Amino acid sequence: MNQITPIARATTPKDWETDQEVRWCPGCGDYAILKAVQRTMPEIGATPENTVFVSGIGCSSRFPYYMETYGFHTIHGRAPAVATGVKLANPDLDVWIITGDGDALSIGGNHTFHLIRRNLDCQVLLFNNEIYGLTKGQYSPTSAVGTRSPSTPYGSVDRPAQACAFALGAGARFVARAYDVSKDLSSVLKAAHGHRGTSFVEIFQNCIVYNADVFAGFTEKANAHHQLWLNNGEPMLFGSDKSGGVKGIALDRDRLELKVVDVVGGDWQAAGVLVHDVTNRSIAHMLVEMPFGPFPMALGVLYEDPSPTFEAAVMAQNASASEGKTPDLGKLLKKGQTWQVEKDGPSL
Repeated sequence: MNQITPIARATTPKDWETDQEVRWCPGCGDYAILKAVQRTMPEIGATPENTVFVSGIGCSSRFPYYMETYGFHTIHGRAPAVATGVKLANPDLDVWIITGDGDALSIGGNHTFHLIRRNLDCQVLLFNNEIYGLTKGQYSPTSAVGTRSPSTPYGSVDRPAQACAFALGAGARFVARAYDVSKDLSSVLKAAHGHRGTSFVEIFQNCIVYNADVFAGFTEKANAHHQLWLNNGEPMLFGSDKSGGVKGIALDRDRLELKVVDVVGGDWQAAGVLVHDVTNRSIAHMLVEMPFGPFPMALGVLYEDPSPTFEAAVMAQNASASEGKTPDLGKLLKKGQTWQVEKDGPSL
């Protein structure tokens, strides 16, 4: 197996930019995500020649053209399958999957599920704009009930999928959330890259044309008090005195569900506020399913609990199966029943 030897060297964000014209709509949140990734790559010590970006179909899937790395722009929903092949062929490569809510959760839902449950060592960045932008605004699996679009002129009646809940249900070992213009997006990307296994990151992304400001309730500066940024070992606090007071997330032990509590005088312990534990899968499920409005939007690393990776298990199995054996392609081809084609017909 031919493998690339990583070259340890420093890079700058400019080293990750291509000469391709970036072709997204003016004001699209994808620009901010692209810049965040290009800024993050030098900080994690990555190198272009050891990095691969794999995408499916959709606005987000133009991403590989704009990263000065190896890349594959694949077919609708199949980026996880191609990425799996890349990683198995060369486990030393740093693999990133770029996908959207339609690409990953509709036609690609099955591929996304199996990628996560297998725990391939890669980063999945799911750009969620709650709409099909490339194909002119049809509703997507994550579109809110009532979303008006060319395919639902009277409003969607579908119950939307929760991307992070799907990931947790598939057995994800790392789940995080951020949004396109957040100053903390880079920190989330670094945490995802530092995790060994499938890192699933949902990035709320503003589609300026077909679903503008759908996330403004928590992304706008004036609404920052509706953001709950989670940090391992720290209390789940949000809001401020300017926004009606500091609040926190506590557990209603009678109903076994989360609730919002007021924090008076900074005494969050007395209010029963939970301390974030990234290894608590049950609380992570509750956090991703908190209805926005009555609750804040949970952001940051929601869950992390490393587990052996898929490619490591495959490599170990292959090594065990080939131990003490000499490769012989001719013997393999002649194994079992063979036929020799002759002029007068085949003979056994």
